[in-house]
Amino acid sequence: MPRTDLTFTSHGTDCAAWLYRPDGDGPHPIVVMAHGFSATRELRLDAYAERFAAAGIGVLLFDYRHFGASGGEPRQLLDIGKQLDDWRSAIAEARNIEWADPARVALFGSSYSGGHVVTLAVEDTRIAAIVAQCPFSDGLATLRAIGPRHAASLTGHALRDQLSALLGKPPHYIPAVADPGSTGMMTTADAKPGMRALVPEDTVWVNQVTARIGLRVPLYRPGTKARRVRCPALWCITDKDTLCPADNTAKWAAQAPRGEVKRYPIGHFDIYVGDSFERAVTDQIEFLRRHLLSP
Repeated sequence: MPRTDLTFTSHGTDCAAWLYRPDGDGPHPIVVMAHGFSATRELRLDAYAERFAAAGIGVLLFDYRHFGASGGEPRQLLDIGKQLDDWRSAIAEARNIEWADPARVALFGSSYSGGHVVTLAVEDTRIAAIVAQCPFSDGLATLRAIGPRHAASLTGHALRDQLSALLGKPPHYIPAVADPGSTGMMTTADAKPGMRALVPEDTVWVNQVTARIGLRVPLYRPGTKARRVRCPALWCITDKDTLCPADNTAKWAAQAPRGEVKRYPIGHFDIYVGDSFERAVTDQIEFLRRHLLSP
């Protein structure tokens, strides 16, 4: 599907987006999308966007401030509050697109942003539907999954970076994905090869983040808000997920009043490619068309 470049402003900084317009005059429903932990829009989210647009649903797919093609310094600053603000700005932009129906704005989040869309749907009751794919739901569950040794290492790096920030010094970075036993935010056996499989040759993605996010991951528990999500919500859960434990996510998803759950016998990164992608995107299109296009 053809796409156009779009720039919107979030708290004074430009965010880069791709806009996908379906065929026809509209008004069309539109899905706002952004990626997960450190990832940028070209890491296979464009594949989902193309399929949604072909099904008659517009898409606004953006990069967060500090990442990818968007502005913001320092680079690779992963800040939960700032990312949520970027989502709010993107949603406002989507509602003002001339061919989009402001009453039919949905959200799609994957991995870390799968938690963000739950948070946003609770606060913005105008959201028409959400899709949370292999979502980060509970920092405490993720902390238990990575184990105390890795958690202690991340805490040391996080404290160093936080101190640098307080003193006005350059950030302390660590890899977003790394081999097991090495320094990095995600070091499960499937993390580095799984992420690399998503990266195109002409990527702007950088494999690093400011380490201070390690102090905040355990405190972020968007799944606990699921019971307050009033719009239709689809959770796509990867059962062999080593980063976002599946049963924990399913526990929260079951509390959503209008929640639906699809489970897949795959790992965290598998859902973006191959047959697993085809199965997931087919389920997502059916859900979105049912709630956004049906009379």
